[in-house]
Amino acid sequence: MEIAIAGAHGQVAMHVHPILSKRGHRVRGIIRDPKQADDLKKAGAEPVIADLEEDGADQLSEAIDTADAVVFAAGAGPGSGKERKWTVDRDGAVKLMEAAKKSGVNHFIIISAMGLDTPRGSEVFQVYQKAKAEADEALRKSGLDYTIIKPGRLTNDPGTGKIKAGNLKRGEIPREDVARVIAYVLDHPDLTKGLEFDVLSGEKPVDEAIAELKEQ
Repeated sequence: MEIAIAGAHGQVAMHVHPILSKRGHRVRGIIRDPKQADDLKKAGAEPVIADLEEDGADQLSEAIDTADAVVFAAGAGPGSGKERKWTVDRDGAVKLMEAAKKSGVNHFIIISAMGLDTPRGSEVFQVYQKAKAEADEALRKSGLDYTIIKPGRLTNDPGTGKIKAGNLKRGEIPREDVARVIAYVLDHPDLTKGLEFDVLSGEKPVDEAIAELKEQ
């Protein structure tokens, strides 16, 4: 499978690349900064230079190329202000959806966040949550086959491969385990298209926890 990942130098994405490449997938890692290209190559991804804020849907479609699936794992980052929450976390996601439709992508996965229906925290963080919520809603209405993954608070702890998924309360999860969830979703589109779920550290293997969602 050919997969395009936006935000490809992010901490979660950098865990995803080696998983996918070892499984024989071709990964196109979309990055803005050419200086990050070597890091992507070492992780098993093919770097593609594009800018979610500055480029239009046509240019982003060229970056996606012939990908079967697209993952939006981009974000403005914790040090950014309110404006970039809108231009990256919402508008960048929406433009990538438009590009995915132009490219005939079969599956669009967005990495969202838990608790977006009740924004909390600082003013900037609340803008971030609203931007993510609007991006999720745009995806629901896009006509694309999609999966929305909503992790809890991300940590750099080693992953365990054990999670819980569904409609959950607050908690945390290692970035490495979020990467495992993304890889599973990509490998099982028939099982995961149309799913929207929170994910935290838990007691069940990824495949078992997500398979149970489809049965609910």
